[in-house]
Amino acid sequence: MNAFIIGGRRTAVVPRGGAFRALSVEGLGAPVVAALLADAGLTPEDVDEVILSNAIGPGGNPARRVALVAGLPERVAGLTLDRQCAGGLDALLLARAMVVAGLADVVVAGGVESYSQAPERLMPGAEAPYVQAPFTPWPERDPDMGVAADALGKRLGISRDRADRWAVESHHKALASDLAGEIVPLGGLAKDVFARDLTMAVAARAPVLAGAVTAANTAVAADGAAFVLVVSERVAARAPRVCRIVGGVTRGGVPWEPGLAPVAAIGEALAACGLRPGDLAVAEVMEAYAVQAIACVDGAGLDPARVNMKGGALARGHPIGASGAVLAVRLFHDLRQGAGVAAIASAGGIGAALVLDA
Repeated sequence: MNAFIIGGRRTAVVPRGGAFRALSVEGLGAPVVAALLADAGLTPEDVDEVILSNAIGPGGNPARRVALVAGLPERVAGLTLDRQCAGGLDALLLARAMVVAGLADVVVAGGVESYSQAPERLMPGAEAPYVQAPFTPWPERDPDMGVAADALGKRLGISRDRADRWAVESHHKALASDLAGEIVPLGGLAKDVFARDLTMAVAARAPVLAGAVTAANTAVAADGAAFVLVVSERVAARAPRVCRIVGGVTRGGVPWEPGLAPVAAIGEALAACGLRPGDLAVAEVMEAYAVQAIACVDGAGLDPARVNMKGGALARGHPIGASGAVLAVRLFHDLRQGAGVAAIASAGGIGAALVLDA
């Protein structure tokens, strides 16, 4: 049995404190779910489950809240998961497993993150809220994400100049692209607002966060939501636009070197599908940091010309729990023939990869 994606929609991605600052998780997610169902000609009653990734919210099963606000029947319980940045792709992989097992015909899968409404949290005995949750059990081997990205770049010889050039190109590709077909208008926005005419001169003046990692070659914290419809063959047979989920994996790597984890996930996912990097028509690779994206593209042997062809997270922003789902939506819309991969790194040394075929 196979599972298919028959639709993918998202909100614009908006930097923290921007136009979406007053929107709750359900305020971001429910309109996307409604638009997805309308696109596919499905009703709320057709939905068996909602699987949602959320990393920094207050908890309380936001998948359930999104389902209820979207008008889905009360029997749809909703499942929320947290695997940080990888969660958006994990939601799709879990939805696929449910469909393949015959447990569901229609699953809404994706992620929602409101960085603007993230609660402040205190560790026991601490006097101030923490900035980064612990991602390993060893504080001395649990670096700040920017520090980890810089260390990875140094180890692999990825210079600041190369990272800046990657960031500049990401912005320019985004500015040249029309993504309106995948974005659900919300709060008066129907496009990603962060992309700009970044130049190497501007990048050279950007504040340094850690060594070669700067504000110009790092994705900004953002708000956003993204979902796809994962369905059975019976439902897919009636859909005008279909991508088959060929495979995908989520794998752990070196906990204190998270940026490189997708390399193994991509390699394993492609091998299991009988594919090589050169077979891919499109690749969507997360750009939390330019050095991390470059390391993954180099390490996995991907063709840079086929990676993030309409810009990446450096030009959009990083709504953590939703970012993997944003990649999947982008991949679904751009993959018209052949195979494609979406891949993302996650804190704690985790990498996820999803393979689609059109």
